Amino acid sequence: MTEYQPPGDSSGEPSGGACGDPGPAYDAVVLAGGAARRLGGADKPGVRVGGRALLDRVLTACAGARTTVVVAGPRPTARPVIWAREEPPGGGPLAALAAGLRHTTADRVVLLSADLPFLDHRTVRGLLAPLGHGATADGVLLTDADGRDQPLVAAYRTASLRRELAVLTGRHGDLAGLPLRRLTGSLDLTRIPDPVASFDCDTWDDIATARARIREHGHVLDEWISAVKDELGIDLDVDTGVLLDLARDAAHGVARPAAPLTTFLVGYAAAHAGGGPEAVAEAARKATALALRWADEDTPDAPDPVPPAGTAPEPRPDAG
Repeated sequence: MTEYQPPGDSSGEPSGGACGDPGPAYDAVVLAGGAARRLGGADKPGVRVGGRALLDRVLTACAGARTTVVVAGPRPTARPVIWAREEPPGGGPLAALAAGLRHTTADRVVLLSADLPFLDHRTVRGLLAPLGHGATADGVLLTDADGRDQPLVAAYRTASLRRELAVLTGRHGDLAGLPLRRLTGSLDLTRIPDPVASFDCDTWDDIATARARIREHGHVLDEWISAVKDELGIDLDVDTGVLLDLARDAAHGVARPAAPLTTFLVGYAAAHAGGGPEAVAEAARKATALALRWADEDTPDAPDPVPPAGTAPEPRPDAG
């Protein structure tokens, strides 16, 4: 188990840039096997945290992958993936990695375990960034609060992994039962400390910690929005602050039921305009301006609009 510590300023987490930046091309291999003995043999990838299976949470974090391979028995998932099995089944992480790599073609691969409740796309892009042009390292991994390497929260050069797996296979005959450190110990690795994203769920206490953390005030809204997007099968990054401000203005300036109805209409209008973050932002801007004008009319001392300079007021129809 990787020790959990409450997150500090999120700006300290690895970041790959804006949500709209696709970042470098990569494939993902997710190891979702194992006996989960410390969970009493429970189906750990299927355990739900925040209403979503742990495996689905990890798949959302690496949604930018060109190809995603899950090494485990097939199961329903929120995203389509390629399924692979190590030989023999239960042969350990190196055998599972080799099975997953057979389906990858990108120069870089993100290697993840399926029990990382706090992993997100920013961390994945942050792992890939140091492997850009001019870099010489074989890989980048996270370290936990105690400084321990977490090789299953990492990005690697695919060629480096294949090279070392071939060396180990030649030396030992096969990879079954070999620890992952036999591979990582031969690689030139860059390390990024991140006690939050590297937190994994090995015990029921870990699961309880993760479930409690996402319900904290500072996290619950983002968690809920991510869960809804997964459930509805949509992938749209919008400025939630804009929508929340709109809901507040509609609730206070018009009537409380206006908040959910207005946000629904904004979503409908954005979809009608072609969808995308820009369409949502523009629809929200117009609705916010309307809500503010509506609220101004309810203020007794609110001044009437001043006509532009050089224009005369329209005469009243009954003016003599």
